[in-house]
Amino acid sequence: MSERNNKLELLGSAPIPKALMALGIPIMIGMLINALYNLVDAYFVGGLGESQMGAISVVFPLGQVVVGLGLMFGNGAASYLSRLLGRGDKDTANRVASTALYSSILIGAIIILFSTIFLKPILAMLGATETIMPYALTYARIYVLSCIFNVFNVTMNNIVSSEGAAKTTMCALLLGAVLNIGLDPLFIYALNMGVAGAAIATAISQMVSTLVYLTYVLRKKSAFSFSVKVFSPTGQMMAEILKIGIPTLVFQLLTSLSIALINRASGDYGDSVIAGMGAVTRITSMGTLVVFGFLKGFQPIAGFSYGAKKFDRLREAIKTSIIWSTSFCLVVGLVMAVFSTQIISQFTEGDTQMILAGQKSLFANGLTFILFGFYTVYSSLFLALGKGAAGF
Repeated sequence: MSERNNKLELLGSAPIPKALMALGIPIMIGMLINALYNLVDAYFVGGLGESQMGAISVVFPLGQVVVGLGLMFGNGAASYLSRLLGRGDKDTANRVASTALYSSILIGAIIILFSTIFLKPILAMLGATETIMPYALTYARIYVLSCIFNVFNVTMNNIVSSEGAAKTTMCALLLGAVLNIGLDPLFIYALNMGVAGAAIATAISQMVSTLVYLTYVLRKKSAFSFSVKVFSPTGQMMAEILKIGIPTLVFQLLTSLSIALINRASGDYGDSVIAGMGAVTRITSMGTLVVFGFLKGFQPIAGFSYGAKKFDRLREAIKTSIIWSTSFCLVVGLVMAVFSTQIISQFTEGDTQMILAGQKSLFANGLTFILFGFYTVYSSLFLALGKGAAGF
């Protein structure tokens, strides 16, 4: 059986537990390592001081806006692509995949250019204080330019996941994250580059992930064609992509806005509090990205089953995913709440103000995280069925 047929067999007829594990676990591992590199990044930058840690915390929401653009086209296309594969409509699937990829790169480049031109006022709006601003500018000037690779990677992550190529997604995430973890201490400390070194390490790791996806496409392992010749957006096609993509982008923008507002409010209490809030965001992302990674395996199964009218299979996938994700969130949420002080203490050299602010926030995040899995399964289900607004 060919590799492409194996992917379709997983989506359409393999036992649900086997399919969820085969599709979800590789992406989950990749996203877990990716979240780990965010934590390691914060750990190494935190050793430079609270203002430097505050700088990457301030830039974080800006990066999430760029990620949101990739998600708008990638997540929107992924839902549509899974349903098209279930129906056997290969030609339309090729056009959708190409349109999503090239549109995300074009719009991403425009946003990155705008962000580069107006970088300082944007960082001030995101909560950079006078002491944080120099470090934030140094970090952001490099990081923002590298975001074009991030847009490509996020879009491809979703498109490739929609065809059941979970191992490719895991490989791209894993290689980029492991490389970043290795390069951080080299650039930040050994080469004495500080926050600029952290940004360069991130940029290089993103480029490597891009190369993984390009290799996958150029070796013609994908079920889709990404030729410019089939790049032919139509009103109906864009409507299908954007009815999922726009709610995804809005959700991402609101998340970025909430982080920015927290940073601005925290600025009244000093750089230590901003640093503490930034550490909590990265710690919590360890749990959320694992759930998102697992549900990247659930979503193509749900979309394919819906498109193929296999509704019993769809119901079984929902039930199994709820049990697994809720169990995980219960354990992780309790760990974050019970050990909040010990966890947050790892990100500072004894700054009591940062520990106190971070501990309170992490405790609250842990309690609310317990319900995160249940909610996210149904959100992913609505996205898979093409009901974007209901998913959020």
